[in-house]
Amino acid sequence: MKKNATLGWALLSALLVGTLLGCTDHRNASPSVLAQIAQSFTLRSADENGVTVYTRGSTNNIRPGYSKFLLDLSKPPMATYREFDANTFVASSWQVIDDKRLILNGLTPQPSGTNGTLEFAIVSISATELVLTTATVSQKTGGLTNRYTLTTR
Repeated sequence: MKKNATLGWALLSALLVGTLLGCTDHRNASPSVLAQIAQSFTLRSADENGVTVYTRGSTNNIRPGYSKFLLDLSKPPMATYREFDANTFVASSWQVIDDKRLILNGLTPQPSGTNGTLEFAIVSISATELVLTTATVSQKTGGLTNRYTLTTR
């Protein structure tokens, strides 16, 4: 009987220690990329092939039209994407893949050469900032890879 009681206490102790070690403090857990990205963003700066062409508030911007840039992911599954030339596209859906890629699907009208889909690499994300690079070169910027530093509206 004493042997069973000792074994019972050992199992109970192991279960208790395992439970305590397995607990996570969710109050300090960072929100998912999907939760962070479901916002409306405007452009703080834009780089084309590593050259800064727009910085919000600057009077010497190479492409001042970027002041019109918008990426609105705040109403899933839809998204609105407005480029530096003020052309606006509406995506029927958007998704985040592996917390590393943002894909806008079913864009209307279709941006040139995209088949209605745009893909971005997610460089970094925080509560107020999202940094993206284009996954393919942009025909509008002359075949360049673009990097966008976006901030919440």
